[in-house]
Amino acid sequence: MPHLNIGVVGAGIVGLAHAWSAAERGHKVTVFERSAMASGASIRNFGMVWPIGQPAGSAHHTALLSRERWLKLAGQAKIWASPCGSIHLAHRPDEWDVLKEFQAVAAEIGVDCTLLDPAQVLEKTSAANPARLLGGLFSPTELCVNPPAAIRALPGWLSSMFDVRFEFQTTITETDGNSAQSASGRRWNFDRVIVCGGADFETLFPELFANVGLKRCKLQMIKTVPQPNGWRIGPHLASGLTIRHYRNFEICPSLPVLKQRVANESPELDQFGIHVMASQNDEGCVILGDSHEYDQQIEPFDKQLIDELILRELRSIIQLPDWTIQEHWHGIYAKHPSEPIFAAQPLPNVFVRTCTGGSGMTMSFGLAEQDWEQWS
Repeated sequence: MPHLNIGVVGAGIVGLAHAWSAAERGHKVTVFERSAMASGASIRNFGMVWPIGQPAGSAHHTALLSRERWLKLAGQAKIWASPCGSIHLAHRPDEWDVLKEFQAVAAEIGVDCTLLDPAQVLEKTSAANPARLLGGLFSPTELCVNPPAAIRALPGWLSSMFDVRFEFQTTITETDGNSAQSASGRRWNFDRVIVCGGADFETLFPELFANVGLKRCKLQMIKTVPQPNGWRIGPHLASGLTIRHYRNFEICPSLPVLKQRVANESPELDQFGIHVMASQNDEGCVILGDSHEYDQQIEPFDKQLIDELILRELRSIIQLPDWTIQEHWHGIYAKHPSEPIFAAQPLPNVFVRTCTGGSGMTMSFGLAEQDWEQWS
C-alpha cells in the first residue's frame, strides 16, 4: 500500500490507536482534537484492559491483540502497563455456580482462566473480604494502565517517534474524504479521514447516526487516596454483580438465577446499572465503580446515592487499608446495541470508528490493527 496522508478526528483512545497503527505503516498522520487535551471517556475509566469480559471468538481475540499492543507500547514509550490479571470474586452460591460453569467450558472456547478456592484467592490478593468468600475465577490476561497518564503521554511519543502531527483545540466541522475543515475555516488535504468522535454523533454526520440505535451511557466512578506503605491490591477485582454485566458469562445456564436474585434483593442496583470492580494505578490509588445510566436518564449532576451504593457493595467484598476518597467523576461513552464498535464509511475515503461501548481501553488497539491490516 502506498504511503498516505491520513487525518484522524479525535485524540481519545480510538483515534490514538488508529494514528499509531497508521504511523507504524509509514503513513503521514495528523490528529485533530477539539479540546486542549483528551478529556472524555478515554481518561475516565478503571484503566482495565479486560479480555476476560469479551465474548469468546472474534471479540476476545481482538482484546488479546490489544493486550499485545499495550505491552509493546509500554516497552517502547515507557507507559505503565501492569500484567496484573483479574479475579471475579464469589461471595454468594449463585455467583460461584456461574463461575464454575464458565470455567468448565473456558478451555474449549479459548479462554485462559482458573478456579481458586478461598485460600488461593487470599494468596493472590489481601484485598478480598474473606467473610462468606466461596472462591474466585482468576484470569491472567488483564492489564492495568493509568488512563489520564497514558492518553496524555501518547501524543508526545507519537510526535517524537513517528512525526505524527497534533492539532489540539481544533474542531473539525466538515470532511469530504479529500480534505477536512475546522470551525475556524482552516482546511487540510488528506487521502483518508478516520472519524473517532466518541460520544459526539452530531458534528460531522448527524444523518448517519440518526437511526443506528446508538446509546450514550453515563458512569460514575471514585478514586481513593494512594494506599499506605506501598500496599497493592494485586489483580483487578470484580464482584458477583459484574458477572451479570459482561457478555462473556451469557453462555452460563445459571446466569438468569443470579440476575433474578439481584433484581429481587437489590432493585436499586439494576435501576442505576451498578456493578462493582476495583483496580489500582501506578500511583497507588484504587479506582472504584461503576454505574450505567442511558440517554434520557443522563443528567449533568452526579448522584451521591450512586456513590454510596457503589461503596456499600464494594465494602462487602473487598478490604482496603484506606477508604479515603480523593476524587469523584463521571464519564459518558457511546454504545452500539450489538457490535463492539460502530464502523461505517459514509463517503469515499471517510471511515467512522466510534462507540466502543465502555471497552475502549480493551479493544481499540486491536480494532485499529485489524482495520489497517484490512486497508493495507
